[in-house]
Amino acid sequence: MSPTSSIAASQLHQLIYYHIDNELLDTANFLAGRLHAMEPRNPDSAHLLALTYFRLRRFKAAYDFSHKYGAGGRHLGCAYIFAQACLELGRNTEGCSALEKAKSLWVGRMNWKKHSETTRRHLPDAPAVYTLMAKLWRAHGDMRKAGDCYIEAHKANPFIWDAFEGLCKVGADLNLANMFRPPSDSAGAAPATAGIPEVYTDEAPQHGHPLAQQANFNHQVFTPSADPFDTGRTASEAAQFLLPNVKGKLVLGNALKQPLSEWDTPTANGGLLDEDDVAMGGVHTENDVVLNEPPAAPSRRVRPGQQSEASDRPRHPTLRGHVQSSSDTLPADDPRKPGIGGHKRTISGQTSQASTAASVDPSAPPRRSNRLFGQAATTKPTRPVMDSTASFASKVDRTVRGAKAATGTKGRIGSTVGRVVSGNRKMMPPDPTDKEKRAPSRTTEKNVAGATAPGVTAAVAQKPHAHLAPMPDMQAEQQAMTALLDSFRHLAVGCYATARFELPKAIQTFKALPSAQRETPWVLSQLGKAYYEAADYRSAEDCFARLMKLQPSRIEDMEVYSTVLWHLKKENALAFLCHTLRDQEFRTPQTWCAVGNAFSLSREHDQAIAAFKRATQLDGNFAYAWTLMGHEFIANEEFDAALSAFRRSVSVDRRCYGGWYGLGKSYERMGKLEEAEKHYRIAASINPSNATLLVCIGVVLERLRNKRGALANYTKALELSPTSALARFKKARVLMHLRNFDQALMELEVLKDQAPDEANVWFLLGKCYKGLGDKSEALRAFTSAMNLDAKAAQYIKEAIESLDDDDEDTEDD
Repeated sequence: MSPTSSIAASQLHQLIYYHIDNELLDTANFLAGRLHAMEPRNPDSAHLLALTYFRLRRFKAAYDFSHKYGAGGRHLGCAYIFAQACLELGRNTEGCSALEKAKSLWVGRMNWKKHSETTRRHLPDAPAVYTLMAKLWRAHGDMRKAGDCYIEAHKANPFIWDAFEGLCKVGADLNLANMFRPPSDSAGAAPATAGIPEVYTDEAPQHGHPLAQQANFNHQVFTPSADPFDTGRTASEAAQFLLPNVKGKLVLGNALKQPLSEWDTPTANGGLLDEDDVAMGGVHTENDVVLNEPPAAPSRRVRPGQQSEASDRPRHPTLRGHVQSSSDTLPADDPRKPGIGGHKRTISGQTSQASTAASVDPSAPPRRSNRLFGQAATTKPTRPVMDSTASFASKVDRTVRGAKAATGTKGRIGSTVGRVVSGNRKMMPPDPTDKEKRAPSRTTEKNVAGATAPGVTAAVAQKPHAHLAPMPDMQAEQQAMTALLDSFRHLAVGCYATARFELPKAIQTFKALPSAQRETPWVLSQLGKAYYEAADYRSAEDCFARLMKLQPSRIEDMEVYSTVLWHLKKENALAFLCHTLRDQEFRTPQTWCAVGNAFSLSREHDQAIAAFKRATQLDGNFAYAWTLMGHEFIANEEFDAALSAFRRSVSVDRRCYGGWYGLGKSYERMGKLEEAEKHYRIAASINPSNATLLVCIGVVLERLRNKRGALANYTKALELSPTSALARFKKARVLMHLRNFDQALMELEVLKDQAPDEANVWFLLGKCYKGLGDKSEALRAFTSAMNLDAKAAQYIKEAIESLDDDDEDTEDD
């Protein structure tokens, strides 16, 4: 490939990611097509083209373009897109096979804390791949492998909520006390830079020449990510990012090798420097080549005032010529003595030629000088010890400050690496507020340089020094992460309790959350579903109503809200919900489930079936729509169609207990009691807290002449739901069949208070009194039943006439 083609391909890479990040997917797809035509054998080009097709929801095209390098696991990005496309297309085993073949590319890969506003990773890491593999195995029906992958994903990254929800959906037995803990490599990755944003690059920067041959390469300032447009720079183009090559640079120790601060100004074009400007304080790394190094400057004597102050503290490496002057107490107009020999010295200790030339010209204008260099030394310190100590501390603080890039502009206050000494200003005394003045001036310089200097590459998100901005230490970062994961754990407790149908615990957990978290759409939705599963439809309606006020455009879980309104027989509220959902999201299964429930409430079962079919056409894996459709088929007595719908429901979601219940109900209506009992028990094993399922099992057992088995199920149902009138009525009737009239009477007395207007309760109570031999009470109960249900008067009269008979009925309808 020619250099021009390489640069064009690099530019296309950058443009594609730009358009993807800005959701300009059609343009990104077009550019990816051009890149793939330019580099048809490059797997990165195939990955970008498949990625754009996948974002455009053209899954078959994404599958085709990622197949070459993805199916065999040759490229991680292609394999990941290939697996995602397989998940959408239902080719689950192909996706799992591709990720397994690429395991060497992603196993152990962690992108923990490597995403920010300015940087991101384009390829997935191990937790993301494990999560995708778990979804593929779950769609394939292998819940064990899916659970294993979800566990690995959660261990590596506890913030992946999909992994935890997946574990709940597959019915995993979890110990939440050991979950949502910081991963072992999250805190100890960089202990020296805890809490400091890091700069990450996706690829190594490319240059026109080998890096070892570029002078002052380590002083270049780059953007946080590799710039594709830097590829193929010539030597003259790359030189504009370098410091000027000035003779006399000093090689300092490793103690002065500090990273650049975020306050540093970018390096401007070297041509902006004046002819007599000298870059001072240039710091080389150990890989730099220093030519023509001058001899070291003669050692200077330490002033008596500073010798005692500096003797008891560690010696910091300082730049030569950084000798703190005590002449701050002199008047501002007092003439200053020049340095040694009447000339200023450079950093190497040699006299500056520019200064010598300027000093012999009496007509030369006043020279500008950096007051840190070349200040006159006095023989006696005139400041107190405290002032001298503070001065020395400030000197050390300025000395150990990280290397700064040269600004290349005259007249700036802040001092950086490559400090300019042009010699055209009068030396001014050091200002005590020097440190406070430098920081804002450097910020101003940074803005000006970035706006005016051509060819400047800005440094973004560099690591600031601790003395510029205090950063949280490792302990503070660890505490913050632990607190965040604790809040996740509290939400997980309620979510897991709902998935396990431990409804009282789930409700209590969600209600115990702080109001800031409790009054959020997600929590209100979970709380509403918990109330719905507990058959507390009034409370569920209240939660969903509050949810709709907070988020009127919400679509998720609205199918449950519509079912709640169906149970409450609120036709107007349900119709309003249908119109709202239709106006917002017409092509979602939740909308059509609400429409189907509205038709079902109006007893228009054919219209309801059509609406539920539309929901399944929009999303064939929406198990709830298949379940509701099956119940409508039962209402129309189309049991074969109902069985087909319920089977589809449980095939999509093996833990959809509503589908198993529907199968049991269909078989019961068809007279296949053994099959009905089997499917009812499966549903009860998934949701053991549902009293209705136990009542259904009891009814089937009662019809199978297993009275004691039915009584056990009715009793357990009452333990789960003491207010269940149906379970109490069934239990009382079985007790009467077992000739246990005393216990039956106790249950009926309670039931009479729960449902005083129910004719069947009074009729059964009359028969119970008859069994006990209390004919007067029996007659009173039969009379009350006749008054409540005039249509059944004939049967009640026959029961009254049979009060004098000794034979007891053994069966009741």
